[in-house]
Amino acid sequence: LLTAFLSTALQTAMISSLRKQGFKTAKFSMRQMSFKKVGVVGLGLMGHGVAQVTAAAGYQVLAIESKTEALDLGMKRIEDSLLKVSARAVKNGKSTPEEAKQQFDDTISRISTTTDIADAHDCDLIIEAIIEREDIKIDFYEKLGPLIKPSCVFASNTSSLAITNMALASGRPDKFVGLHFFNPVQVMKLVEVISTTHTDKEVVDDIVTFGDKIGKKTVTCGDTPGFIVNRLLVPFLTQAMAMVDRGDASTRDIDLSMQLGAGHPMGPLHLSDYIGLDTALSILEGWKESYPDEPAFIIPQCLAEKVKNGHVGRKSGQGFYKWDGDKVLGPVDN
Repeated sequence: LLTAFLSTALQTAMISSLRKQGFKTAKFSMRQMSFKKVGVVGLGLMGHGVAQVTAAAGYQVLAIESKTEALDLGMKRIEDSLLKVSARAVKNGKSTPEEAKQQFDDTISRISTTTDIADAHDCDLIIEAIIEREDIKIDFYEKLGPLIKPSCVFASNTSSLAITNMALASGRPDKFVGLHFFNPVQVMKLVEVISTTHTDKEVVDDIVTFGDKIGKKTVTCGDTPGFIVNRLLVPFLTQAMAMVDRGDASTRDIDLSMQLGAGHPMGPLHLSDYIGLDTALSILEGWKESYPDEPAFIIPQCLAEKVKNGHVGRKSGQGFYKWDGDKVLGPVDN
């Protein structure tokens, strides 16, 4: 137990001495990574939530955007979200107004902002949440790697892109993971931690610990298309769309069947609209290109046609359903 309190240099000297005396020593790591400063690149729908929960957990956060306008918008999203959290805590009797205000102030005080990525040079962990395009992400990591201290771990919040390609582009594949949060980050408890054949196991352990500290439940998997959730979910959604293409059943009846028959909170076509049909199509197109022989990766005709016509679901007001903001009005095919 005493070695836990000794300096790294003293530990090294002790092990060397024991080996010279003929003792066999077990291999172990003297590296004890503790993330203190976390960079979050991109303060959009996902990134602002990542920055918020990380700061709320006590970490120093550097929020990074390419433009001041995007940075200001991201910080406003964080502040608005924190105000809702504070109001809910007071309403539920979990905090006094004074305690809620203090927590708000403390969280905001831990977030600094910049539009210069080089300011992240001393971060211990950088979580990227930029646009979901592999070419843009690879270019980003090629430029990021040389700017940041070698010990820093990189994590991509991609929901579907290959982690290995980005890891190799970063120049530090042993310190690269996927860290897939779910929307809304502040509410959804699950985080997928994705490793590649290059990832150091200790890095995975560090990231899992980080996930625990920010209040998430972590699951780990290898670099398979869509990881765990989307690898199962997206083909499920496309099979529902294929039923629409074949005229097997109506939108209403497909969704109602999965709600009442399988206990799902919403049906697959409703969920597809909520996610965004353009997002679903983009994921499927990428998978089809990379894995043309995988029979589970299909592009239903109704999906392609709706996206082509600008009917991408909730955010456009129409998809498989008609929408009024976040309120679903009814299926289009009725």
